[in-house]
Amino acid sequence: MAREICLRQLSVRPRTRAELAAALARRGISEETASEVLDRYDEVGIIDDAAFARAWVTSRHAGRGLARRALANELRQRGVDGDTASEALGELDETTEAETALALVRRKLRTARGEPDAVFRRLVGMLARKGYPPGVAIRAVKEALAEQSAEAAEFAEQIDADALADAEEEGLR
Repeated sequence: MAREICLRQLSVRPRTRAELAAALARRGISEETASEVLDRYDEVGIIDDAAFARAWVTSRHAGRGLARRALANELRQRGVDGDTASEALGELDETTEAETALALVRRKLRTARGEPDAVFRRLVGMLARKGYPPGVAIRAVKEALAEQSAEAAEFAEQIDADALADAEEEGLR
């Protein structure tokens, strides 16, 4: 019964050991039986939290543009331990994260309407919701605005990204 539950869960999408353990507990499988089945699946490579974490980071960063902070939170929610998550997130460097933020802003900017300050706030907010640190978000929006038009470039020129990021960081504490 426990093996069937695990295999059914895994047929939908890859799962972490913690997710499978929770599914087994919900179905009334004893901890001892669950542990035996999960240990065996670990042994033969059917479940591999490290591989899951690497694939999750790659997929969610490329597909949704999520930053390291948001990805770390998602991995934690799925029961991936901190060391395994850190290792997977280590493959996503600051340069890649900044490039992704800029690409997201450029794409959103094509359809953005309104005054430059309102557009600026909306775009920084969008990046913040995706887990980007304030400094990265503000610099990406400033750069994209500067590329857009003379008016937007003038507005962007007046933005002190470092001061705004510092103020934002203070507000988060």
